[in-house]
Amino acid sequence: MRQFDLSVRNQQASHRSLQGAFGLVCLALVAFLVTNGPLFAQERNPFAGDAKAIKLGEFQFRSNCAFCHGLGARGGGRGPDLTRAQKRHGNSDAEMFRNIHEGIAGTAMPAAVGSIGVGMTDEEIWQVIAYLRSVQAKASAQPVGSAAHGKELFHGTAGCSTCHMIQGKGGRLGPDLSGTGSARSTDSIVESVRFPSRRLASGLTEATKEFAQEYETVKVVTADGQKLLGVVLNEDQFTLQMMDTREQLHLFEKGKLRSVEKSRESLMPTYDQKNLSDKDLQDIVAYLLEVVAQ
Repeated sequence: MRQFDLSVRNQQASHRSLQGAFGLVCLALVAFLVTNGPLFAQERNPFAGDAKAIKLGEFQFRSNCAFCHGLGARGGGRGPDLTRAQKRHGNSDAEMFRNIHEGIAGTAMPAAVGSIGVGMTDEEIWQVIAYLRSVQAKASAQPVGSAAHGKELFHGTAGCSTCHMIQGKGGRLGPDLSGTGSARSTDSIVESVRFPSRRLASGLTEATKEFAQEYETVKVVTADGQKLLGVVLNEDQFTLQMMDTREQLHLFEKGKLRSVEKSRESLMPTYDQKNLSDKDLQDIVAYLLEVVAQ
């Protein structure tokens, strides 16, 4: 009986010893997390203003982000201009980190972890943000031009609304331009108006874009000889979905068509300075910027 009591007491002592050791480990772990917590939990960039981190961030940006946002972060056909003080999905360090780390639902922006290139660590994401802060404009640039006149042109004589929609008003043949003022740099918008086929001709196509594909032009001749011209909406090995110039949707089985001819020439007319002056184009750009600011 005495041996049994000693065995019980020894087991109890051993259990208390294990509890104490476990408690010390937990305290040490809590202390470590407090002093060395994950970088993603921070509200402010730990590398803000760090010249070395900015340089590393620029390298990471060029490797993982420039394909969509441009080499200078000034935006392109796929990603928005990130040099602007006011950003569509948040301006704080924490918001920018979350957007890069987790991606932005409903857009073409994927999560940085394991999705972009080889993926980025939390530290590398903060370095990218440090770089973006270094090239960011100090204040929102005031648009050059008259937004009121630009609106008149867009929905009137310039004919933009024939194919493009803004805030639910306009055509569907071209992309909705409601968010273009924040998603594209001014230079990119001007280029798209002056040289509408240039971006198509480069062959950039991505199914996860906010804009459906690249609005590739297609000419179709049906089995009964009907000819249709429009843009490709979706396509796979067996079917083709298109919208014709009257904004009618069509779904075809490729094997039943006489011919399908696709082109990297945009259906959008080229607006040179003869049919749209630089001043009028500036006014239209000002209107696109104003729409985003509302």
